[in-house]
Amino acid sequence: MQKLFRWASKWWPGLIPLAAMWGFAAWNNTLPVEADLSARSSAALKDTVLDKTRIVVDGRDVGLAADAFSEEGRRDAVMAVETVAGVRLVDDRTRLVPEAKPFVWNAERDVVRVTLSGSAPLPSMKARLTEAARKEVGGVEVADQMGLARGAPPRFEAAAMLLLDQIGKLKDGKITITDTKVNLSGMARELGGREAIAAALKNLPEGFSIAANEIKAPPYIFQAYKDPVAATVTLTGYVPDNNVHAAIATSATRKFFTEKVVDNLKASIGAPGSFSAAVVPALGALSRLSTGTLVVSDREVKLSGDALYEGAANDIRAGLGKDFPKNWQYKPEITVKPAAGPVDGTVCQQLFSELLTKGKIRFAIRRADIDPDSAGILDRLIETALRCPTTNIEIAGHTDADGEDSFNQALSEKRAQAVIDYLVKAGLPASRFTAVGHGSTQPLAGNDTDEGKAQNRRIEFLVR
Repeated sequence: MQKLFRWASKWWPGLIPLAAMWGFAAWNNTLPVEADLSARSSAALKDTVLDKTRIVVDGRDVGLAADAFSEEGRRDAVMAVETVAGVRLVDDRTRLVPEAKPFVWNAERDVVRVTLSGSAPLPSMKARLTEAARKEVGGVEVADQMGLARGAPPRFEAAAMLLLDQIGKLKDGKITITDTKVNLSGMARELGGREAIAAALKNLPEGFSIAANEIKAPPYIFQAYKDPVAATVTLTGYVPDNNVHAAIATSATRKFFTEKVVDNLKASIGAPGSFSAAVVPALGALSRLSTGTLVVSDREVKLSGDALYEGAANDIRAGLGKDFPKNWQYKPEITVKPAAGPVDGTVCQQLFSELLTKGKIRFAIRRADIDPDSAGILDRLIETALRCPTTNIEIAGHTDADGEDSFNQALSEKRAQAVIDYLVKAGLPASRFTAVGHGSTQPLAGNDTDEGKAQNRRIEFLVR
């Protein structure tokens, strides 16, 4: 017996490494099997719609965890894994994605980004909505803060896609779908944007309706800037249509300004009523400034800049608002340009001649009433007269050859006197001026064309 014990004590320790080798072999053979089952189980799920899928294989048992979007989809996923060859048991740990009641989705735009929030019904749809937003607002950051939830109404994606098409038309704002009700708020990026959005909303899918549309139009802005250094008047912003555009451009170039007019206006809907009736007199007031800016925003007119002398500043401040249509507001910010230094008679004459070469004092047809649109050129003539206070000035009137000579002679004298009356009203002493009429006796051009007649109808300032 002792011999048997001694013999056994020699061989049984050899069983330990043998068992270890067997265990390692079994484990080494199990790893490929589990990896294969995991890969084939994942492949079996490729046609199912799941979120947060996780597969754990223990031998031939498969644990399946995932969020499903319907009870049917959940059953199909478990069944797909159960039918994988070699799977013995499926540990079903799937669950349904929570249902959102109400189902809410938002697209919000601010200065720097577009944020998508609320719920999306499927991961693939979530990705499509995000990509659609990026395409619509190219270059602007899109933040995806959407969660996943059940409960989306039928045709949700079509409605959300149509609304994302509108996000690019907003400067800022928010679009919300609550079940089948759509709410919009914010500011359109451009004039006409509000109307374009309203038109698009008519194509919402069946079942969806607008609960509130509070998209506002941006201010309707017209601007004019007068730059004495560049000798330009730049028009920017909007006008109601091409006819108004042409009328304003014609007034600016032919009636108000001797400077070059740079026309950058665009036609757009959304103009306030009586737009032209306010803008035209406002441009006339701008023409009286040395440098100035005119801003028309909806029904508010703001005119700022330097008048050529104190009397002109007071006249502009007091007079412009009287010409505006009802319910329009006027904000004058008129200062006075520092007075220029005095000049002698020779320079004074040169300045008068240059001014009257660029612009004309206009009168009512066959009358001596000065056209109010001539205020700009008259202000410049007054400024020049103030710079040469010791000189006497002859105001000479001329007409074309139409009509009787006696009528033209009298008309030319009356027009010359009307100019003197205007200068005296502005504060210049009457003793410095003499009115002379020449009728049609001193033409600058032939009277056989309209252009020639226009040149002959003129007022001259002559330093004596």
